Amino acid sequence: MPGSRSDIDVLVSEVGPRDGLQSVARVMPTEVKNRWIAALAAAGVREIEVGSFVSPKLLPQMADTDQVVREAVKIDGLTVLALAPNLRGAERGIAAGVHKLNFPVSASREHSLSNIRMTPEQAIEQVRKACELCAGLPPDSRPSVEVGISTAFGCSIEGSVSEDWVMKMAQDLVDAGVTSVGFSDTAGCANPVQVKRMFTRLQREIGSRSGAAHFHNTRGQGLANVVAALETGVNTFDASQAGLGGCPYAPGATGNIVTEDLVFLLEAMGLRTGIDLERLIAARAILLEGLPGESLYGHLPNAGLPKGFAYASARRVR
Repeated sequence: MPGSRSDIDVLVSEVGPRDGLQSVARVMPTEVKNRWIAALAAAGVREIEVGSFVSPKLLPQMADTDQVVREAVKIDGLTVLALAPNLRGAERGIAAGVHKLNFPVSASREHSLSNIRMTPEQAIEQVRKACELCAGLPPDSRPSVEVGISTAFGCSIEGSVSEDWVMKMAQDLVDAGVTSVGFSDTAGCANPVQVKRMFTRLQREIGSRSGAAHFHNTRGQGLANVVAALETGVNTFDASQAGLGGCPYAPGATGNIVTEDLVFLLEAMGLRTGIDLERLIAARAILLEGLPGESLYGHLPNAGLPKGFAYASARRVR
């Protein structure tokens, strides 16, 4: 799999081309999407979720995912991730050459039925079958299988979600063969105390298989939740350029955390991301080219870098 993490402290995984675009009614042209992904990679983003292998009838924004994956895997050092809701999606991802498959397994029964038309148990069974399929592939063409448990912190349809149930799901997914299990705040319900408690417990219960954090800023808690997760040792975070995105099957679930703001936070805290913020901000122009007039978010792009700002790597050299 491309990429080394030896020279960074935190991996920022960009999800805009999937999670961001799936929530925008218009369809970004494939050629512009490819240039946007290339610009993000050129800024130093090392992992990008480039699309979703779902039915184009449900999400026409993702109809070109096979093409986008085949173009993205040509970029040196970039880990290409795509979402697969079921075994068929995994088969398409493998054929296209993805490095990682991400499965949307929801802790909320109602959200799961709305999102992928399966119960959580049925979704875990699909993950198990995908893991078995991947295990039978040659090592050089075998994608890893990751799960960020959706609605882990609460659901806008079902309400509160049992933490014991979330932890049981995490163990069941590990038993199914996944590479890692993380938590997703799909509906923007999480708070820092809850985040710290749940990731601490996750690491205690599944150890090294504990994975990424995916936060939304729906209620303004996104970056505060990042800091809480950092304190537990989480070192991979999803984010979307300009804050695009949300889940179209979870009412009110808007607002991924902004990649630009997240990178600034981490670098300002002395944590190396390997991402050039000025080049990252410049990539927004391509996003707007593909989606003219789209609302873009982010404090850093509006305010700019503070005078005297230094990247974490430069401060360490001194």
